[in-house]
Amino acid sequence: MAKNTEERKRTLALEIIQRLKQEYPDAGCTLDYDQAWKLLVGVRLAAQCTDARVNVVVEELYKKYPDVQALALAKPEEIEEIVRPCGLGKSKARDISACMKILWEEYQGKVPEDFDALLKLPGVGRKSANLIMGDVFHKPAIVTDTHCIRLVNRMGLVDGYKEPKKVEMALWKIIPPEEGSDFCHRLVYHGRDVCTARTKPHCENCCLKDICARNGVD
Repeated sequence: MAKNTEERKRTLALEIIQRLKQEYPDAGCTLDYDQAWKLLVGVRLAAQCTDARVNVVVEELYKKYPDVQALALAKPEEIEEIVRPCGLGKSKARDISACMKILWEEYQGKVPEDFDALLKLPGVGRKSANLIMGDVFHKPAIVTDTHCIRLVNRMGLVDGYKEPKKVEMALWKIIPPEEGSDFCHRLVYHGRDVCTARTKPHCENCCLKDICARNGVD
């Protein structure tokens, strides 16, 4: 019975992936970066903050501290002055400072291409590590942010899981590894445009309305 359920979910997942590809063909990471360390900084700042605001704030941050060494040498209070608009400024500045110090002192300024090594960096959890692995190193990754967790539950791909790691583990069983990273990016776009959280989802405009488990039900 469990195997049949998993097979059904895998079939549903493949159909959802294809439809979202057609709907959002160019979906990618909404944080601006041109180097791996900048994505690490951006994703830490994005906690409880919009990516749009982060993209504005980091312009000033990178102008003053243009590389890993500069940020590693900066005082956390100086970083906090710039990143405060992203919220939680003290803790975010502390994590960014400590993270950049480790990159500079232990990895020659490079971001490690290893999931477990990423998890040991200050301020980096599974979501951030998966984002780096998928977007920077093009390795299989599933980023379980709030959009992903909300949507895959509504769609019927997972059964009432809210804990990010449980959602991630459930999705690994039904999402092809090579599709995971882009699938999660498309969920962000779909979650913002159609399957919204704060208002009633716009099911009438959804490309998944005939296969979604929610199927327009409140």
